Order: sequence, then C-alpha cells, then structure tokens
Amino acid sequence: MRALHKDFGVEISNVDLREAATYFTQIREAFETHSLLLFRNQILNDEDHLAFGRLFGAIEIREKNPQNQEARLSIVSNLRKDGQLENEVSPRFMHQRANQLWHTDSTFLPNPALANILTARVIPSSGGATEFVSTRVAWSELSVRKRESIRNLVFLHRYAHSRRAVSEAAANLDLVTMWPDTMWRATWRNPITGSEALYLASHIYGVLGMNEREGQNLVNELIKFSTEPHRVYRHHWLPGDVLVWDERATMHRGTSWPYNEERTMASICITASESDGLNQIRPNLPN
Repeated sequence: MRALHKDFGVEISNVDLREAATYFTQIREAFETHSLLLFRNQILNDEDHLAFGRLFGAIEIREKNPQNQEARLSIVSNLRKDGQLENEVSPRFMHQRANQLWHTDSTFLPNPALANILTARVIPSSGGATEFVSTRVAWSELSVRKRESIRNLVFLHRYAHSRRAVSEAAANLDLVTMWPDTMWRATWRNPITGSEALYLASHIYGVLGMNEREGQNLVNELIKFSTEPHRVYRHHWLPGDVLVWDERATMHRGTSWPYNEERTMASICITASESDGLNQIRPNLPN
C-alpha cells in the first residue's frame, strides 16, 4: 500500500475489483483504518461496480419509497440525455456545482451513507479533480476543550441548504426538496477502531439549541478548520481509477473544469447500518 496523504488514504495495488470478494476482509480493514482507498487500472462495468458495492452493504436507492426499486449507478455528468452539454446556469448544472462545496454524501437521508464508490467515465482535459480531508484527523487535532464542547451537539441537515449556497433554483428542484430535514450528532465513532470523527457537511444549516447565526458560525469554523490546505488530498483522475471513501470520517468536494467539456462520473453510495455505528449518531432527544 502507498500513502495518498500523510494522515489518511492509501493506494492498494495489484487488485482486480471484479474479484474483490476473494480478499474483501483486507479491503474492509483498510477502509476502516485509512478512510480513503484508491484502486487504479480497474475495468468495471455497471454490474461489477454494483457487485463490489454490495460487499460493503446495501446500495443506497435515493427514492422516497425504495421498496421494489432496483439499485443502480448514479451518473453525475454535465452531458444531457440529448447529447448536448448542460447550460452552465441551468438549475441542474448548478445542482452539480454545489458538489464543489465541502460535503459528506447523504446526510439529508433518513439513513445516511457509509461509503461512496466512485469512478470516472469521461475525464476533461484539465481540472475536475476531487479533494478529500479526514474529519477523523481534524477531530483529533482540536483542543480537548473544543472537543468536549462539540461532542454532544446535534447538527441540523437540509439538502436545500447546500444547493441554496449556489443557486435558489437548484435548491427548489424536486429531487432536493423531497427530503425533510434530518438531525445527526456532531461526531461519529467508528465501532471497529473506536476513533471519533467530526460528522460535517455543507448541508448543515444549524445546531440544535443555538440561534441560527451562532450555529452556522460554529459549523463554518469547523469546516474551515477541517479543510485547511495541509489537510487536503487532491485526486487527479486517470482512466480506470476507483476511489472508495468512508463517509463517516471524511469530507470531499469536486473542483471546476472547462465546462465546455464533458465530465462524467459513476457512483454508488452504501447505506450505513447499525453495525457501522449508525445508532450512536442518532440524537437522544426528550419525548
């Protein structure tokens, strides 16, 4: 294994993810320990991608009523179905632009994500990198006093909040407004390693028990601290790259590229389960 960043992330070589079931125990151990895994030179079709994801758990189906819905890849692209590039000011393009804010996936869902498995289908001539930080490391580097003041807080999440930071029209898309607000505790303890991580996202609009400005200032402060330049790993995509990251212990964001060029990514999220520590991030609220 080769380190991607001095604090987190590793590249795992000589692995064919089409045969990942054979050595998944080692992959899962690396995932728990390092939070971000890179596999290069992979050849995954849609079913291979889904099969690898199922080794981690249930694949997220982002539908109001997921029963009887089939899991499928999420294609994130500025190429429309009609073969034209999306207009840069359209609500759907601005919705994608919001992914350039530091975030954690699916915190606005009733059950958030354990992991994301992402690969690049079409890479632009420049730009389009994906950046990551370890919120586990950031948590460990806060002062003891700061950690104790934060540990039991509850953060309020709303999908439209992150979209509104980019575009009001994007915030009003049906695929955004269909999700009610959620609440999660400020830290997520890994049940395997015992380590804690800040559970942050651009979707956070407040802190339970604080006024709006005070809560937002605290969240902004923590995101700024967690994403200081020396904490950031920037991944420049190559064909065949597959990235897997722990949504409980990282944040990530996309970066800009020449928008007159296609950029297409294929992703699946894995839904967190009780064995992943989901129960302990649910707030204990009085009846």
